[in-house]
Amino acid sequence: MATEHIEKKLKLLPDLPGCYMMKDINSKIIYVGKAKNLKNRVRSYFKSSHEGKTAQLVSEIRDFETIITSTDKEAFLLEITLIQKYKPYYNIKLKQGTGYPYIKITNECDPQLLLVNQVKKDGGYYFGPYPNVYAATETLELLRKVYPLRRCNGYQKRPCLYYHMGQCLGACFKKVPPEKYEKQIKKIKSFLNGNVNQIKNELRKKMEQAAAQMEFERAAEYRDQIKYIAMTVEKQKIISNDNTPRDLFNFYMDKGWISIQVFFIRQARLMKREKRLFPCVDDSPESEFTSFILQFYNQKNRVMPKEILVPDNVDKNILSEILNVPVRTPQRGQKYDLLKMAKKNARLVLEEKFRLLELDNRKTTGAMNEITDALHLPHGHRIEAFDHSHIQGQDPVSAMVCFIDGQPDKNEYRKYKLKTVENANEAASTQEVIYRRYSRLLKEHAKLPDLILMDGAEIQINAAIDVLHNQLGIDIPVAGMVKNEHHKTADLMNQNGEKLQLNPKSQGFYLLQRIQDEVHRFAITYHRQLHSKNSLASRLEKIPGVGPKTRTKLLRNFHSIKRISQASVEEIQKLGISKKVAQTVKLSAESIQNGKKN
Repeated sequence: MATEHIEKKLKLLPDLPGCYMMKDINSKIIYVGKAKNLKNRVRSYFKSSHEGKTAQLVSEIRDFETIITSTDKEAFLLEITLIQKYKPYYNIKLKQGTGYPYIKITNECDPQLLLVNQVKKDGGYYFGPYPNVYAATETLELLRKVYPLRRCNGYQKRPCLYYHMGQCLGACFKKVPPEKYEKQIKKIKSFLNGNVNQIKNELRKKMEQAAAQMEFERAAEYRDQIKYIAMTVEKQKIISNDNTPRDLFNFYMDKGWISIQVFFIRQARLMKREKRLFPCVDDSPESEFTSFILQFYNQKNRVMPKEILVPDNVDKNILSEILNVPVRTPQRGQKYDLLKMAKKNARLVLEEKFRLLELDNRKTTGAMNEITDALHLPHGHRIEAFDHSHIQGQDPVSAMVCFIDGQPDKNEYRKYKLKTVENANEAASTQEVIYRRYSRLLKEHAKLPDLILMDGAEIQINAAIDVLHNQLGIDIPVAGMVKNEHHKTADLMNQNGEKLQLNPKSQGFYLLQRIQDEVHRFAITYHRQLHSKNSLASRLEKIPGVGPKTRTKLLRNFHSIKRISQASVEEIQKLGISKKVAQTVKLSAESIQNGKKN
């Protein structure tokens, strides 16, 4: 049900195109959408019944904003910009481009054959992309041996090693006639366009000869080369009458999920496929599908084809106008059959994943909801947990782990070497790390968590709340993970110091246990690394002639007393250390190491 605040705003919505941003209880943007008619589209969230991910989104909406645009095209472009800026939880998130390589013949006086990750408008000939990077590399090496061009860096007055190996035409020491390059390039193009029988037959003969002479390793090399040709050049049958680079998209929607298939057609063949599976919040799958395509080409290193093929119910005019390439729907022939095959593949992928998704949701999102329900908090997505570590007050550190919908996001983990704490003081450690973490997020306008978990009880909870409320002026729920006398996860503690018992067999309890174990592991690991480093540094301080700069060089290059003792004086000198000091360092290290053994 819409709140009174939202009801008032719904009445003011215009009958115009634009974008809308849905916000949660913390005013965080959780979804960005576009609409030809903002009034109809935004009202549909609150005036219609929903299921799945859309229902979950609507339950979290506490406010919204709209931005009016002049045209539908502007709305599409603005939506992509807003998604990239705010990274809303409920919008489709695309991984970065997979970076599949291309084989390139360069456009130079003395051309080369290269493996590259980007297609540029430089007059070169590009073939690919090839999904199997290793096979593409091996095929490139085969071509360089069979149809050599230039392998050297250019004229150097003498033949290069590759010339003696028969893999360079000799630009290193002489002028190579252009017609000689043209002859080789013609053969390479023919090979990469699928005419591989001649080379395959030659390789097969060599393989049989090597096997007959019991040279089995060499025979295996020829066999592998034949296999790599099949994996890169001999792809599926020809599906077009021209070499126009095309990308084909289709989708299948069911139970609030959208499954997308992307086919890449190069050299008139289907070269590779990609699949994506997302929860779909927009009631119009075509709109979500269109947004996916625009984001797909907005990624770094993504190559734009000469033509894009999509199903008939997609707004081709908008896509074509924004991407500046023809967007068409094939009506018959092999490209039409491919479009149908893409949809069938999308459906099969979705049906195959549904059971796994249900199990996964119970263990992740469901577990997260159990924890927030126990704390009487609104459902959220992001938990950040903290733990401290020290040895009798020495080298105090803190660590933070991040779980999103019940799964660890290790890119978000953080380590803190405490600056203001000199001994085992839980409250002071908590205050420093909480202030450092969230003052930084506020400065960077980054996302704040929905819940903070401390690996401790009242002391850490109260210290965290004090910093958040009184120093930073923000209200993030804080709870504690309490252990029993056996040092095992036992209870959840709320901000009032009350212990909340979760069912030990519930997914929520298992998640709490995983978070506590993970943050403890991360903190201990960091502390051991730091303590080991500091311990080594303190030993190096005792060696005569070793100052701070020399100590830093030794730490960076050897990492341990054992490695220093095993190094030669010359190796230590290479760090810019005098021979006398290097000898002293080595003798001292050997003495420390021998003392350990005794």
